[in-house]
Amino acid sequence: MSAVGDRAAALRQALGDGWDPEGSLPPLSRDGERPVADPPAPTPGVVPTAAAVWAALEEVPDPEIPVISVVELGIVRGVELDGARVTVLITPTYSGCPAMAAIEHDVRTALAARGWTDAHVRTVHTPAWTTDWMSDAARAKLRAYGIAPPGPRPADDERLVPLRRAGRPDPAVSCPFCGSGDTVLESRFGATACKALHVCRACRQPFEAFKAI
Repeated sequence: MSAVGDRAAALRQALGDGWDPEGSLPPLSRDGERPVADPPAPTPGVVPTAAAVWAALEEVPDPEIPVISVVELGIVRGVELDGARVTVLITPTYSGCPAMAAIEHDVRTALAARGWTDAHVRTVHTPAWTTDWMSDAARAKLRAYGIAPPGPRPADDERLVPLRRAGRPDPAVSCPFCGSGDTVLESRFGATACKALHVCRACRQPFEAFKAI
């Protein structure tokens, strides 16, 4: 099996047997553009329950890493209900995260699609988000997606930005493609501030790694 086939098989295993990268998408038009699918029609009069709201949030993907949901990422801190009013509490991965506006929009859209139009998102900054809140399922999906999941945060590290002595080596990061630990840090910042760029010396594959914070 080719490397592409191996990665597709790993993604299918991590996401479940029902994963279909093309079957769930609308067909391409003649000009090659994929039309935006219409959201499901709201069902008025449906009273929200905590379990139903959490189930809806499980289907909201992270806009920067769509292979995992906002719940799996660990940023959803709670759900508050007041009759038909729904409030979702979210802690950003870091202050100023540019994805927050998109996440708030997607959360409200997902809830409105189920008839809960009185939906709100409240940002909670304390306690600060940590990668320890990321689920095991999210870590497996990240690895299958080609992103090294974060390791455990040091138990005595309660600072937002841990400082290290000059010359102290960074913890080894295993390659998500071949599993080798012979990797090197190329840049402390990847496509987003919460990831770093590494290169595997064994398979020569560059990859991003989620920072443990």
